[in-house]
Amino acid sequence: MTRILGIDPGSNYTGYGIIDIEGNHSKHIAHGHLHLNHINLADKLHSIFIQLTEIIDRYNPDEMAIEKVFVHRNAESALKLGQARGTAITACAMKGLNVYEYTANQVKQATVGKGHAAKEQVQHMVRVLLCLEKIPQSDAADALAIAICHGHSRETLSHISLAESFRQGRLK
Repeated sequence: MTRILGIDPGSNYTGYGIIDIEGNHSKHIAHGHLHLNHINLADKLHSIFIQLTEIIDRYNPDEMAIEKVFVHRNAESALKLGQARGTAITACAMKGLNVYEYTANQVKQATVGKGHAAKEQVQHMVRVLLCLEKIPQSDAADALAIAICHGHSRETLSHISLAESFRQGRLK
């Protein structure tokens, strides 16, 4: 069994979701969002680092998955998002977690079945896939979806790696 921490980074709201995965079965462990009610960016980044470190210590994940930055219109927003993302990656790397990255389209494809799904569809499918009683808040649902995406991807990657080992003659 592998415990995965999914993170949906943001400078105002950073969502997190934790699942255990064995084979293709996912089990919900925890989810929520970090409280970032600080005025300046430096304090927000510090808070992301401290709170994620506490979450890692509490839940002891094996791996971390995070959404890649998508730059659409506002470069300033993208820079802030990148800083929040970098802070989250640093907190996880300092705790020895391997970090995996997925685009929003990859996450939506893995959870909903189409890469351009609406947020409400992602929230609904996360609830269904993890057998949650109610729909999680948007940032937490996105983080859980990122963890689910990684869980499904890592299973496929392990099969590819095993096949490659056979092909190269390392396994018989």
